[in-house]
Amino acid sequence: MNERIMEDIDKLYRMWQNGFLGGETMPEDANPHLDEKSLENYLYFTLPMALNYQRNSYKLWESAKKTYDDVTTRFVFNPKEVVKCDFSVVQEALVKYRIALQPTKQTEIWIKLCQTFVELFDGDIRKLFDDFHNDVDKIRDFIQLQNKKNFPYLSGTKICNYWLFVIYQYTDRTYKNIGSLTVAPDTHVVKATYRLGLIDDKELNSANVQKIVIERWNNLLKDSKYKPIDIHTPLWLWSRNGFKEIK
Repeated sequence: MNERIMEDIDKLYRMWQNGFLGGETMPEDANPHLDEKSLENYLYFTLPMALNYQRNSYKLWESAKKTYDDVTTRFVFNPKEVVKCDFSVVQEALVKYRIALQPTKQTEIWIKLCQTFVELFDGDIRKLFDDFHNDVDKIRDFIQLQNKKNFPYLSGTKICNYWLFVIYQYTDRTYKNIGSLTVAPDTHVVKATYRLGLIDDKELNSANVQKIVIERWNNLLKDSKYKPIDIHTPLWLWSRNGFKEIK
């Protein structure tokens, strides 16, 4: 079975490379094209990630760009400014272009992350990567295990891995162990994993499906030409575009 799945992965990967799965524009391409090494760029691709659940990713990043482009709301991307503001001021700015769909809860998440960045890194999220020498495992351990409550939603199984991938794609950051970056098991990746036969009906409906998906891909791709994160985008696009015939 694994051999057949690997053959399908080869075909899907080629389909993606040749543009047959779409994806010419990815959600995060909606960005103000800041200097890739700048703090502003890192924060732009970090804070909205924590609100990227159960919603259209394209709409989220369109909202993020509108919020950044508007000089009256851009301050929400500066943690030091956010922590000085009243809750209502931050809430109004996040709701204006619908970057926050749940006005209270998502404003709380945004403010908590800003407080964490200020308290732990003096507002500069790049220090997190520097402190752990760009080691994916150590960064993830710090966020997901040691300080989970300080990184609401960003510490989630799906979002944390995808955030690390986005930082890798849209900033100047390189990791010492990119192979440790797993697939980000969002709804589309889970569905694609099931469609390929790597998980069964029971596992698909399990509360631990995200962890199961990560483990299956890690095991399948071990010692192969692919790193787990390599196949994230092809899987995501394949599902989002209705599972085109693999050929």
